[in-house]
Amino acid sequence: MNPMSVAKTEPGDLALDYIHASVGKALILHADCIEWLGRIPAGSIHGIVTDPPYGVKEYQFDQIEKRANGNGGIWRIPPSFDGSVRQPLPRFTALNEKERRQLSRFFTEWAKVALHALVPGGHIILASNSFLAQLVYSALVEGGLEFRGQVIRIVRTLRGGDRPKNAEEEFPGVCSLPRGAYEPWGIFRKPLPVGMTVSDCLRRFGTGGLRRLPEGLPFSDILDYGRTPKAEREIAPHPSLKPQALLRELVWTILPLGEGVICDPFMGSGSTVAAAEAIGYRCIGIEKYETFYQMASRAINPLSQVPVDRDQIDLEFDCDGGAL
Repeated sequence: MNPMSVAKTEPGDLALDYIHASVGKALILHADCIEWLGRIPAGSIHGIVTDPPYGVKEYQFDQIEKRANGNGGIWRIPPSFDGSVRQPLPRFTALNEKERRQLSRFFTEWAKVALHALVPGGHIILASNSFLAQLVYSALVEGGLEFRGQVIRIVRTLRGGDRPKNAEEEFPGVCSLPRGAYEPWGIFRKPLPVGMTVSDCLRRFGTGGLRRLPEGLPFSDILDYGRTPKAEREIAPHPSLKPQALLRELVWTILPLGEGVICDPFMGSGSTVAAAEAIGYRCIGIEKYETFYQMASRAINPLSQVPVDRDQIDLEFDCDGGAL
């Protein structure tokens, strides 16, 4: 097997019996990602870029309903500033010990099926947060993945920095957590076969490393992209929407030779799939919740056409949207 033969895998071959649709080069499926990842042939995917929901509370129906009507629940409804309405944020500190153990088990099991689906040397870049990253990273390593560092997205949020709940006036000079100013994305890799070097893996599977930027500079682990632009949020009103500038750079780097099939197992509104479309990569998006699956089917094309500020991302695109 060589990278050219691996790269011939087509997303449509992996639809199985799930509800699915084609959007450009991409395939989107309405499915449970753990089930789908475990069912597809071993070594079908070359890279994963994803923002998991941390699957214990924040996307349960009752919590979504509370967020929608402004009651909050696990979602913190932040105040408006200067007329700007801020996005609700999940309060991960609300998770109890049982839920934290459940979260750890979830990511360990997810890592195992991701290992099955990835080719050797395939990378995963996964969004987290400063409060839960250590738990999630440990669970993924326990599931068999190699920890390869993390990307720090510089973005100021309204998470943290609050005075002690119900004692704000008593302790006005205290905050319970620091105000968040970054978002960590863990980098993981399926281990290389014993005795195989990165160059061997690149020759055989087209994986093992990360793709440099077009001008030859290495991919950096500090990315200063800030909040998702309003124009993108209007296209895809998902509570955890990431900016196209960020996702296009992460998607670019996940395939070291620019060949193969990438996947977002927690597709949400389809922003990662849209980034792959903009660059010209083949991608598969999986979404369990029908509302978000339908949102993605509408949002992927317009998101993929959103112009990205050249000061934000160094990729250059040809007239067909492919990376040069």
